Amino acid sequence: MTFSASPESADASAPRALLAEERIAGMAMATVCVITLANVLVRYFTNFSFGFTEEVSVFLLVVMTLAGSAAAFRRGSHLAMPFLLDRLPATARRLVVAIGLVVAFALFAAVVWYGGWLAWDDYDLESTSTGIGVPVWWYSVWLPLLSLVICARILQTFVAVLRGREPVADFVPEARRGDDASPF
Repeated sequence: MTFSASPESADASAPRALLAEERIAGMAMATVCVITLANVLVRYFTNFSFGFTEEVSVFLLVVMTLAGSAAAFRRGSHLAMPFLLDRLPATARRLVVAIGLVVAFALFAAVVWYGGWLAWDDYDLESTSTGIGVPVWWYSVWLPLLSLVICARILQTFVAVLRGREPVADFVPEARRGDDASPF
């Protein structure tokens, strides 16, 4: 857990441990790069294409996006509107952030629910993918599972906000790291 009372107490130059989600997203991105490069090289030199690369790449991009979203919620690295948020009093800022987290949690809870039904339907109907013919639920089961991880990270962040702490935002420029720049 990387929390601090305020952003200025975190040393921006200090290395930080990667979250499991960041490792998963990195491995997914690296795999997409490798299989895409391999497909391009094989197609260029042999005029043959690996048919599975598009299907696997799309799946890995979804995994990368969801894993990266979970990490971003935990680190407080999602896009924000600090121009407006910084002009609110500290209590109002905390309230706005908490409301945003509740809305995000509701959205991803719905994705968990409906994604679970989608995965169950894919399993029950024995649907297979068009590219390589594997069961589609192999792909669709990760949507609710990774959305559940996102929900857990949102809850962690929500508890931290309620306690008056915030995730250390990696994107905060040095100019905003002063005592008056902390949104909490």
